[in-house]
Amino acid sequence: MDLTNIPKHVGIIMDGNGRWAKKRGQPRSFGHYMGGRNLFTVAREAKNIGIETLTVYAFSTENWKRPKEEIDYLMQTPVDFYHKNKDKLYQIDYKISFIGRKDRIPKNLLEVILEIEKNTKDHLGFELVIALDYGGYDEIISSVNQSKLPIDQIQIEKHLMINKPMDLLIRTSGEMRLSNFLLWQASYAELYFTKIHWPSFNGKALKKAIKNYQKRNRRYGGLK
Repeated sequence: MDLTNIPKHVGIIMDGNGRWAKKRGQPRSFGHYMGGRNLFTVAREAKNIGIETLTVYAFSTENWKRPKEEIDYLMQTPVDFYHKNKDKLYQIDYKISFIGRKDRIPKNLLEVILEIEKNTKDHLGFELVIALDYGGYDEIISSVNQSKLPIDQIQIEKHLMINKPMDLLIRTSGEMRLSNFLLWQASYAELYFTKIHWPSFNGKALKKAIKNYQKRNRRYGGLK
């Protein structure tokens, strides 16, 4: 791996928790639990490699269509995890931010989100961004509505939830689509798809994705 050519902003669509659990004869909730734990393992690896920002897709604006019991589990588990691991969490030396709508998030989870952001906002060097109740369409529409005429690229990017262009977008579990994730930011991202389910995606798999990225010829519409 070429340490002089590390992508600054990496996005991951964390897919396959349910399928990972089913293969092991476990309920989908167990897959989501293990996927949540894996997030911090991969974030640590990303930081050590030299990635500056890791943005992960945790829950989309379309995921509200899922069964109520699964949604309730996904909204409550982070709260329980936070209160059990609060001391360990604040030993992490990086910034944690959240993007997405806040008006539909349960109050107890929203309180945890705000507390995490407040207590890690001064950490520098690496940022983990968690997209929760996030959708690319929703973000762009919101940005346009906040922009002043004449609307141009600068105006829209000024009001995006995250304005860092993405270098590498990884999707786990074999699906090959963007699923409404960071559509603006990923417009020139290199795409990498792996069949590995998210709970099994580790540092080795992340390095493999980066090595693949380093083989790409990024021209941004021009010539080299």
